[in-house]
Amino acid sequence: MSEGWLKDRNALVVGAGSGIGRAVVDAFISEGARVAVLEKDPGKSSEISNKLPDVPVVVGDATTYQANLEAVSVAVDAFGSLDILVNCVGIFDFYRGLSELEPDLIDKAFEEMYSVNVKSHILSVKAALPALKESKGSIILTESTSSYYPGRGGVLYVSSKFAVRGLVITLAHELAPDIRVNGVAPGGTLNTDLRGLASLGLDAKRLNDTPGREAELAGRVPLRVALSGDDHAWSYVFLASNRARGITGGVIHPDGGIGIKS
Repeated sequence: MSEGWLKDRNALVVGAGSGIGRAVVDAFISEGARVAVLEKDPGKSSEISNKLPDVPVVVGDATTYQANLEAVSVAVDAFGSLDILVNCVGIFDFYRGLSELEPDLIDKAFEEMYSVNVKSHILSVKAALPALKESKGSIILTESTSSYYPGRGGVLYVSSKFAVRGLVITLAHELAPDIRVNGVAPGGTLNTDLRGLASLGLDAKRLNDTPGREAELAGRVPLRVALSGDDHAWSYVFLASNRARGITGGVIHPDGGIGIKS
């Protein structure tokens, strides 16, 4: 029997309570990794602890440096080192265009969107840098098809995902040769708990609750598939593994082929 792709590797997954992040935890463990988690939602954190008692879980807000630092410390204390950092934190704007945003809401909505979708990535990387430099490890950030194509979100969401794309390139350049930095740009995803901006009164909405979502996702891509977090998770496994040791500043697009759509 062959060994797992991530055997004896130590990982921290930020935003692992549901959707893609939760699937990454399961896939990493199945491939032999030891995994720690940072998750904001106490209920989701408890569920992970109950189902995966060997996974250290830190309950905290990834938009704060202190929570990220605590999660890194817990992972290193538990495992002895940190080899892989994954950030899957995100929030959505439900396709709000600029013309639909009231001027007095833009400041708060911008701050919320960029704090969650961009700053959390910066802070998680900053907190993990010493440990990852020591291990010559790997960082994987979550982009989106919205990092490349308009129309799959509103002005705040799409621009924030373009910013994550920029982070991948910039950090890959800055941190080479010690640390590899790559991205995964998933297409629309089933069974995700991606929620709306509270500043726009959308925090009770979940993208996964959209009627007819599976058919809509499959219908808009050439492969006619509606992908789940489980499908996307294997892109993270590959990029975290030594099989991708020559790749940095790159991105995998598990999106059903939307880039070739005519």
